[in-house]
Amino acid sequence: MGNSVHPDTDESAIVDAAIAKLLQAHPPARTETQELLGAVFDSGLAWIHFPVGIGGLGLSTVLHQYVYSSLTAAGVPDYISETPIGYGMAGPTIAEHGTEAQIAHHLRRIFTGEFVWCQLFSEPGAGSDLASLSTRAVPTGDGWLVNGQKVWTTLGHLAQYGLLVARTDPDALKHQGLTYFLLDMTLPGVEVRPLRQMSGDAEFNEVYLSDVLVPDSARIGGVGEGWGVAMTTLANERLVLGATTPRHGGAIDEALALWSAREDKTSAAARVLRDRLLDLWIRDDVAWLTGARAAQRRESGPGPEGSVSKIARSSINQQTYELCADLRGAASLIYSAAAALDGTAQPGYMFLRSRAQSIEGGSSEVLRDVVAHRVLGLPPSHRPDKGIPWNEVPRS
Repeated sequence: MGNSVHPDTDESAIVDAAIAKLLQAHPPARTETQELLGAVFDSGLAWIHFPVGIGGLGLSTVLHQYVYSSLTAAGVPDYISETPIGYGMAGPTIAEHGTEAQIAHHLRRIFTGEFVWCQLFSEPGAGSDLASLSTRAVPTGDGWLVNGQKVWTTLGHLAQYGLLVARTDPDALKHQGLTYFLLDMTLPGVEVRPLRQMSGDAEFNEVYLSDVLVPDSARIGGVGEGWGVAMTTLANERLVLGATTPRHGGAIDEALALWSAREDKTSAAARVLRDRLLDLWIRDDVAWLTGARAAQRRESGPGPEGSVSKIARSSINQQTYELCADLRGAASLIYSAAAALDGTAQPGYMFLRSRAQSIEGGSSEVLRDVVAHRVLGLPPSHRPDKGIPWNEVPRS
């Protein structure tokens, strides 16, 4: 809790009272997980900035990190790490753009972990340029007939629901002909295939959609307004990926532990490793402080500043796990992909797994463009397809 930001505002007293009341009525050590998380939601502490009645108290987002740190320190399960896509992306998107029925059906179940979610955005021909996606949704009766392929779908093999963006008007400009759906992954025609990674794991998937009949009640936002809804999802994704690591925690904590256990701390090679560790520790702390400062200034949800934290965190994690592997030496070559499932992943595995962090959640190149244009005010990158309908844009 000492690493969290606790603003000096009247809202802090409201939050402290709600946390105290929750923990007294539902002691984490003696309360079943789903019941406890349900009580957190009902107390308005799930998403502190959401309206009262749907998991929030209508307070400032500045208090988000304080609430999260306070609850997890008291023994509440780490609801962000357990349901990152549901909590960090599906929940905020549904709260902002969903109907009353969608909010009532999904939000509490997302927070308690009853529903696992995945993200159906990227395609073989539409990754960094998401708006060029070609998965089609054609209106039919009371619903939509969806055909296409998605790729790099984290948790797709476990998910009950997916956040799906599909093209509903190929004659419109590529950003304007998209519509957003909450896809039931158990519908006929949804096929999930694992993608084997170089780490030996298969947490990503490719998803084939073949004549999947999606009811119109699963549409979120207006027809053709999917790009705006998707931007809500992506902004929250980058915020979660860049800001959930505690101060001096995660990869840098593992590196410090490996250095402490090292017998040789005085040789020339050891001094080089020590210098790398100190440099990464400073950069990690600066990244955390930058994220904390952005959180203090953020009053109404995530903005483009989340891209800064995500870029920094990806780079630091990759370099820190590279250091962890060097600290262990040849022993890092021996690891088990299965260890990632029980929380005992070794540095060798994490070194390989961290390579994906500069791609997932938006590639670092794309996020630098976001920072340049939307944070620094530089001119946007040239777009040769601007003003051209999607079906006239050349594609390979």
